[in-house]
Amino acid sequence: MKKAHYILNLPNKLTLTRVLISPVLVVVLLTKLNQWLAVVIFLIAAATDFIDGYLARRRKQVTVLGKLMDPIADKFLIAASLISLVEIGHAPAWLVVIIIGREFAVNGLRAVAASQNVIIPAGPLGKAKMVTQVIAVPLLILNAHIFGYNVALGVLWLTMIITVWSGIDYFIAGLQRIDISL
Repeated sequence: MKKAHYILNLPNKLTLTRVLISPVLVVVLLTKLNQWLAVVIFLIAAATDFIDGYLARRRKQVTVLGKLMDPIADKFLIAASLISLVEIGHAPAWLVVIIIGREFAVNGLRAVAASQNVIIPAGPLGKAKMVTQVIAVPLLILNAHIFGYNVALGVLWLTMIITVWSGIDYFIAGLQRIDISL
């Protein structure tokens, strides 16, 4: 019982909350219920990403489950949001495919590394990627324009550039640490 309690610690519950909030966000976006509600739901879900890691480290509650689930929950939230935004016409599909494609590629590399007991940590570019994604999604939800300029689309372009750049950086670092001859 103690082990189950430790696995379901507060940081892991926050990560699980992010996963459970994502479908709610999709419903709010696709039904066009309320764009501000969608922004609030997204920002609450995104905040759990920052809070869960902080609490896990501070409380010394880092678990294998948390290490596995956190990046999956992040990708699920971002992918669900961006795909929904494509569906409602707020984001171009090709940009979203590049962003989500990078996530699949990096997860594949992570899986290969994990099979060799190698952990490739997220670097500063990976963190910058997540920050730009967290900024882009609310702007896309609101379809933000300033002085006739589509700010949301501009930030999505920046997100895509940083996403690709961080993916290349991740692969360079990762391929140096794993045996690819297997």
